[in-house]
Amino acid sequence: MKICLLTEGSYPYVVGGVSSWVQMLMTGLPEFEFTVYAVGAEEKDRGKFKYTLPNNCTEIQEEFLDKILALRSPGMQENILNNQQRQVLLELVRGDSPIDMAGLVDIFRSCTWKNPLDIFMSSDFFEVIRRVYRERYDYLPFTDFFWTLRSMLLPLFYLVQRDLPEADIYHSVATGYCGIIGSMAAEVYHKPFILTEHGIYCREREAEIIKSDWAKGDFKIIWSNYFYNLAKIAYKRASKVYTLFEHNARIEADLGCDPQKIHVVPNGIHMERFSGIPKLKDHGGTINIGAVVRIVPIKDILTLIRSFFLVHQEMPDTYLYIMGNMEEDPEYVVTCKRTTQLLNLESAVEFTGTVQVTEYMPKMDIIVQSSISEGQPLSVLEAFAAHRPVIATDVAVAGN
Repeated sequence: MKICLLTEGSYPYVVGGVSSWVQMLMTGLPEFEFTVYAVGAEEKDRGKFKYTLPNNCTEIQEEFLDKILALRSPGMQENILNNQQRQVLLELVRGDSPIDMAGLVDIFRSCTWKNPLDIFMSSDFFEVIRRVYRERYDYLPFTDFFWTLRSMLLPLFYLVQRDLPEADIYHSVATGYCGIIGSMAAEVYHKPFILTEHGIYCREREAEIIKSDWAKGDFKIIWSNYFYNLAKIAYKRASKVYTLFEHNARIEADLGCDPQKIHVVPNGIHMERFSGIPKLKDHGGTINIGAVVRIVPIKDILTLIRSFFLVHQEMPDTYLYIMGNMEEDPEYVVTCKRTTQLLNLESAVEFTGTVQVTEYMPKMDIIVQSSISEGQPLSVLEAFAAHRPVIATDVAVAGN
């Protein structure tokens, strides 16, 4: 049996919980053949894998969204779509109903089009954009609305046109673009499509959009609604939907997933890795606080540093280790380090980069988890296995 794993912004380029889960899944099922369809942001990451691929992973198909920037428009083409195809695109732009995957496949997997700009720059699609603008958004600048839709939809159009590896089962780790690819596979090859959702992807994107500077005012709503619409098609087309805990299952149902499809499979760890770590004792002296976390905005490292500043004022004999990948968002890393400097915490905070958790855990007195969105963090489970107390954000409540 050949299983195609669909990833986005994670495996094999980024070390983290989802990527670790993908690696464990493949190594734990050596009797199956795996191929990975990986969606990344930038072509410069091609081939730069953070993991050694297991022997049963026979192929990685890499697709990078910045390749869209090199696409060239053939110029305006007139009347290239039929009425049914125009209606599919109209419903897509309106965003009121789940994306018509069969309709998109009919439009974009035709040999007629060289690239997605053929459709986007057609008179047919321009009229769709103008119609939705007049109906709903005529209080916004039309130029901004047009370019927002271009940024939003071209990645979708591009991926729907790409070659899709044939497999017996398609398994996506999120509902975003890789969820769309899984939905397309179900449509094109009539194969089972499974979705395992760790965090709730569309809500995580919404949290990022709300905080962003690149989306303003009502354009934030347009972007957020788009990612919720991507989620709906993944929920609709998936044969089974797996998540890590009951609260996530309730959210998926509230977002339109059939509750009968949803199954809870909690995360797990190899507890024997931590069996040799002694229980925590009152040792006196410095209190070491550890965060095993990627340094990216959704982990909210800035709040972690500011919180530690308050702790350090009251308890000067404290030390914070921030342990995790610093390569994913270099600008955010610079901001975090600058914040540490501004708060005069340079002697009390260490950014270790990626480490072997089992080597650092014995030194820790407390583990913290500062994320604004999580599935079921492996770092928390590892802390429990190592007999360490955990202070964590209540992301379930924060997301309501």
